[in-house]
Amino acid sequence: MFRIRRIFDDTLPDNRRVLADVTALLRTRFSAVADEVEAELPTRLRDPLRHGFRSIVFVAEKRMVVEGFAILLHAPDHGFAYLDFISASVDAPGRGIGAALYERVRDEARRLHCFGLFFECLPDEPDQLSDSETLEDNRRRLRFYERWNARPLEMPSYRTPLPDGTALDLPFLVYDDLDRGAELARKRAVVVARTICERRYASICPPEYVEKVVRGIRVDPVPRRPPRYKTNAPRVASTTLPEDACVALFVNEKHDIHHVRERGYVESPVRIESILRALEPSGLFARRPTKKFPDAAVEAVHDPALVRYIKKMSATLPEGRSVYPYVFPVRNAARPPEDLATQAGYFCLDTFTPLHPNVWLAARGAVDCALSGAAEIRAGRRLAYALVRPPGHHAERRLYGGFCYFNNAAVAAHALSADGRVAILDVDYHHGNGQQDIFYRRADVLTVSLHGHPRFAYPYFAGFDDERGEGEGEGFNLNLPLPEKLDAKGYAKALRTAIDAVARFDPSTLVVCLGLDTARGDPTGTWELRPADFEANGRAIGALRRPTLVVQEGGYRTARLGAHALAFFRGLHATAG
Repeated sequence: MFRIRRIFDDTLPDNRRVLADVTALLRTRFSAVADEVEAELPTRLRDPLRHGFRSIVFVAEKRMVVEGFAILLHAPDHGFAYLDFISASVDAPGRGIGAALYERVRDEARRLHCFGLFFECLPDEPDQLSDSETLEDNRRRLRFYERWNARPLEMPSYRTPLPDGTALDLPFLVYDDLDRGAELARKRAVVVARTICERRYASICPPEYVEKVVRGIRVDPVPRRPPRYKTNAPRVASTTLPEDACVALFVNEKHDIHHVRERGYVESPVRIESILRALEPSGLFARRPTKKFPDAAVEAVHDPALVRYIKKMSATLPEGRSVYPYVFPVRNAARPPEDLATQAGYFCLDTFTPLHPNVWLAARGAVDCALSGAAEIRAGRRLAYALVRPPGHHAERRLYGGFCYFNNAAVAAHALSADGRVAILDVDYHHGNGQQDIFYRRADVLTVSLHGHPRFAYPYFAGFDDERGEGEGEGFNLNLPLPEKLDAKGYAKALRTAIDAVARFDPSTLVVCLGLDTARGDPTGTWELRPADFEANGRAIGALRRPTLVVQEGGYRTARLGAHALAFFRGLHATAG
C-alpha cells in the first residue's frame, strides 16, 4: 500500500531524497523539461511567489520509494490552480496511483478555495497530431480525467500556434470545476489564460502572442467539450481533510496513571480528556501510534543521574505514596544524601512537584510522544502535536519541577537538530526555564519564551530579559517577560517580536511549547486570551512556514481547554502550509 504526502521544501534530508526521486521520474517521463524543473523546483518551494505561482509537490510512496508525483501550481492572487505534472512510475501502472494523486490535488485545490483546476492535455484526434502513435495515450488521459468531469475547454485561441510553430500537437486547456457544477465565466477564462501564458510559459510567449490568445476568448461562459468517453458515475466531493494534510496527533495513552489527588494539585488527567473531546470531531487531526525510544534519547539533554533517580525512586515507592522534596542542598550540592526520599530536594526545583510510583512511566510516555512527533516531522510531516502530560518545559538538565520531570520539547528539539537548526517558541504563561538551561550554551537551537515576568510568576528565578545565552550560545536565548495584566493586543505585539526573532534565525524546524494557561480565567495565570486570540496567534506562528512540532505544556481551566487548543490549531493549520 502506498501513501501520499506533500513535500513543502528541501530543508529536511528526507525531503531532499524524495525530490531527487521526483527528478529521476521526471527524466523518465518528461525528459525535455527535467533539467529546468530540477534547477528551479527547490527555489519555487522555498520562495513561493518568486515565479508567480506557489509550487506544491505531492508524492506517492511505498517503503520510501517514490512511485508517483504531482506538481501543482497555485495562483493565490487569481484563485485557481494549474496541474503542471502528474505521473506514476513506469513500474507502477494500473495500481490507482494516478487516481489517488489526482484526488489529492483536487482536495488541495478545494482547500485553497480555488474556483477551478486547470491543466493541459494533447489532442485526441489523429489529424491534430504529428505522431499518430501518441493518439491512444492521449485518449486514455482524457478518458481518465472525464471521471471527474474534467474536460477540454472549447477555447480555440488557447491553441494558437506559437511564432515559428506548427498547427499540430497543440494542447487543450482542460477545466475541472472541483464539483462546483459551474461553467467557466469568460472573465475568469481570460485571467487564467493570461496568467498561464505570462507565468508558466514566460520564456516562449511574447506579449503580442498573449494578447492574441486572450482577445480570442469571446464566448461567455466558455463551454467545455461534451463528454466523449464512457466514465463511471459522478464523483462525490470529499468532505474530509486528506491524511497527509492533517496534524499528526500523538497522545500519551497512559498519562492518567500519573494522578496526584492532593487538594490544589491542578495538573490532572482531565486536562487531556478536555482537549481530546474538542479535537477529535474536528477532522483536523490524524491519530498516530506512539513509538518507544531508548533512555539515551532522554539522557542526551538530561543528566543521567537525574534520569536514573526518577526511574529508581518510582520503582521504590509503594502504591499510593507520594514524596515531596523538603531538604535542599543550598551549601553542599556536591554531597547528596543517601536516603532516596531526601535526595528529591537534590534534583527538584520546588516543594510541590511529587514523585510517586507511576511518574517514570508517565513521564517517559510523554517523551516518547514528543519524539514520535519529531520523527514524523523528520519524515516530512508539516505539523505534529504531542498531547502529553506531565508537561516538561520547567525540567532543566539536572532538575525536575513545576509538574515537569523530563523536558519533552527539549528532547524532541535535540533530535530535530540532527537535520539543522531548531527554534523553540514557548508560549506558556510561565517561563520555559528548562529549555533555556539545556540549550543556553548552544547556537544551533534558539530558545524564545513569552511569559509572566519572574517578579510575580513561577519559576521566579529565571526568565529575565538580560539572559541571552553564554559562550557559543550567546544571543540565542530570548526572554520576553510580560506584565501581570495583559490583553490580547499586548500579547500579539510580544508574539510578533518573538516570531521575528525566529524568522531571523531561519530554523529548519520549529518546536512550539503550547501553554493554554494564557487564557482568561486560568487558575495559574492572569492574562485575557480568548479562543479568537488563540486562533490569531496560531495563524501568526504558522505564517513562519516551518515544519512544526507542538508539545503540550500548561493550561488548567479544564472547561475551556479544548476550545482554546482547537482554535490555536485551526489558525496554525490555516497558514502553515
